[in-house]
Amino acid sequence: MNRTLVATAIAVAILGPGARIVQAQQTDGAPMDPVIVTATRTAITVDDALSSVSVVTRADIERLQPTSLMDVLTGLPGVTFAQSGGTGEQTSLFLRGTNSSHTLLLVDGVRVGTVSAGLAAFEQIPVEQIERIEVVRGPRSSLYGADAIGGVIQIFTRHGQADGKLTPSLSLTAGSRGTVGGQVGLSGGDRHAWYNLSLGGQYTRGINACRDGAGTVFAGCFANEPDKDAYRNYNALANAGYRWDDGTELAGTWLRSRNYVEFDGAPYGNQALNVQQVAGAHLTFRPLSFWQVTVSAGQNLDKATTYNDGVYLRYSDSRRNQASWQNDLSLADNQLLTLGTDYQQEHLASDTGYLASTRQDTGVFAQYQGTFGRHELQLSARHDHNGQFGNHDTGAAAWGYRLDHGLRLSASYGSAFHAPTFNDLYYPYGSGNPDLKPETSRSAELGVTQQGEGWNWALNAYQTRISQLIALDSNYFPLNISHARIRGIEGQLGATLAGWRWQGYLTWQQPRNDDGGANDGHWLPRRPERTARIDLDRRFGDFTAGATWNVAGARYDNVANTQRLGGYATVDLRAGYAFAPGWELEGRLANAFDRRYETVYYFNQPGRSWYLTLRYRPGG
Repeated sequence: MNRTLVATAIAVAILGPGARIVQAQQTDGAPMDPVIVTATRTAITVDDALSSVSVVTRADIERLQPTSLMDVLTGLPGVTFAQSGGTGEQTSLFLRGTNSSHTLLLVDGVRVGTVSAGLAAFEQIPVEQIERIEVVRGPRSSLYGADAIGGVIQIFTRHGQADGKLTPSLSLTAGSRGTVGGQVGLSGGDRHAWYNLSLGGQYTRGINACRDGAGTVFAGCFANEPDKDAYRNYNALANAGYRWDDGTELAGTWLRSRNYVEFDGAPYGNQALNVQQVAGAHLTFRPLSFWQVTVSAGQNLDKATTYNDGVYLRYSDSRRNQASWQNDLSLADNQLLTLGTDYQQEHLASDTGYLASTRQDTGVFAQYQGTFGRHELQLSARHDHNGQFGNHDTGAAAWGYRLDHGLRLSASYGSAFHAPTFNDLYYPYGSGNPDLKPETSRSAELGVTQQGEGWNWALNAYQTRISQLIALDSNYFPLNISHARIRGIEGQLGATLAGWRWQGYLTWQQPRNDDGGANDGHWLPRRPERTARIDLDRRFGDFTAGATWNVAGARYDNVANTQRLGGYATVDLRAGYAFAPGWELEGRLANAFDRRYETVYYFNQPGRSWYLTLRYRPGG
């Protein structure tokens, strides 16, 4: 890995609000592996990442024909979801068996998630506005601070290309349960400037979120409301940037998603109006040839207003302001030092009585990346001062060794922490516990990967030990579990055979309570022990065909492991026809065999569903 080339690439693909992701180029013009930025906060290729990384491109998204972000990520190594109903309902992601609040979500470099609950609203992010996704598994607190115990997911929004062309885009979708949706956009750019403007929307009548029956009053949604729960979303995206000849770059991004969702939960509310907004900007410049500076700032707004049969109940507005100053110093070829500081301020406004509603966190970090022959080394350390919970130190070390024939061995160790949320601490009505302690973790991982011509495989084994894990008891009261242990193995294998492109993923994990108490040895809630996914696709001239098979084993919905959720398997079928230059008609049959299953106790998941999409993309 040439660190001089990396330092140059940072000017193009630096982590921060509005960051652009491009294909890195060799000096002779030949394409390199795709550049990623999330794993190290600097631009490196996928092949150089010592962490476990999955990259989803715009081409992958269009190939899968998803209606939600969950459709894209489900079944990737270490990734599982729990959803309280159908499209638009509350969705939690569990990365490598850690809590749903242990995965840090970034949108164009801006930290996203509610201040009250600490959860990222994956269900509210419009998939048609996404250009690229990077999933980094394993602790990243030594670079990003709190919350990155399980890993980091970064979403990059769609952007203009530096080809001098004005490029329109269009998609129109119709499907089961009255589903309609669409996106229209206009983008462009040249070697200096780029811009993108896009509008989108989605509507579905939905399904009955919660199972009918008297039992639902005492479990699950605590209501018996046998009706269809609709979902409506409107979204807008704008980003732009300019790069001068000396490499100085100024860019900004803005994404807003407004959602109306019905759910089963009366008398605590059965309708919600949510607004998710992300805005940010960054400035990158080079004071000296070996020193690059990136200054960035951003804000995430998350607003929710709850109603019951149209009658106002409550509201919650969270705001997170954040800023970063990062310095990348090229010490020599294959030697890169990164020094920086982050600041964030959280503020919660609500008509619910919280004992505290603001806090700040300041972090300073350092990272070294070096290559010595066949050996690669990455070291990072960070100190955070949390306004409520004081000082926290985290660190990580990773080593890699390159063998012949594209084979590489890796080993890593890292620590992380997570501060209790305002809901954990102060939510009234007996649902908050001000005596909670911060969660801390230690993780170790071994991996082997190999990339060949037309094929690839990887195998990673890991163990994470979490102290003071926050979990809900049978009365939904948050408590610290003194110790939890998560062991897992992730495998993937891909190849192109006889014109068919296929990729398979397998995850086996043991997310266990290890506190020695009454629930010792029990599974942590809503995490299946085994998951698998196989994607199969092929092009036949103007036609495409594909399928995805997803499998998840059994899981439990509570810490006592008395509420069991059975395993399931689903099959999605898809096809496309490029009937004119730039135009394609796509069709998808989701859950083709109408499998009935639950990922949250008492909450339904959609049965068989069909979707038709008309798409226009010049050059597609």
